Amino acid sequence: MDFSGIIPALPGLWNGMLMTLQLMVMGVVGGIVLGTILALMRLSSNKLLANIAGVYVNYFRSIPLLLVITWFYLAVPFVLRWITGEDTPIGAFTSCVVAFMMFEAAYFCEIVRAGVQSISKGQMGAAQALGMSYGQTMRLIILPQAFRKMTPLLLQQSIILFQDTSLVYTVGLVDFLNSARASGDIIGRSNEFLVFAGAVYFVISFSASFLVKRLQKRITV
Repeated sequence: MDFSGIIPALPGLWNGMLMTLQLMVMGVVGGIVLGTILALMRLSSNKLLANIAGVYVNYFRSIPLLLVITWFYLAVPFVLRWITGEDTPIGAFTSCVVAFMMFEAAYFCEIVRAGVQSISKGQMGAAQALGMSYGQTMRLIILPQAFRKMTPLLLQQSIILFQDTSLVYTVGLVDFLNSARASGDIIGRSNEFLVFAGAVYFVISFSASFLVKRLQKRITV
């Protein structure tokens, strides 16, 4: 095993890591926003909204992420062409970001829903007794407390997404893993670069998981 070729390749690997982090951050932010909306729909007394959100969550939790990425990359342009009558390429990066947002939203929805349900119903009643609307109660009282409780779970799901970003190789995006694989192929040291990439993923994921556990204990206290 000769790891000497890794040092000259570090700039390219760093660019790949930036791509990975960018995909993760955008997927997490978009997923939390959409997931929160879906969670409120599932908790709504309106059966139509609750059923729509339920079907969405159950569907995306029942299919692999790789299929979602491929579908958005290959099928969405055809759908847009059918709607607009023009070729509308969305690109590999955009398709992956949208796929991550929509896929992760199904998981963030359940996390947010559990967080909201963990808040005492008496607080909702007290807020309404003070004349606050449903939207004000959720925005100012319920959701801030719920997000504090579910922060560790949101971060843990973000770590999972960090690992799942490696699937973008299927549409040709050069993330960290794909960058390591390509660099190894160029100099004929694929095994060394893959071992290095695996070690980096392990260190980042393990360190982040350790910090999440510390945060969870602190929040619990």
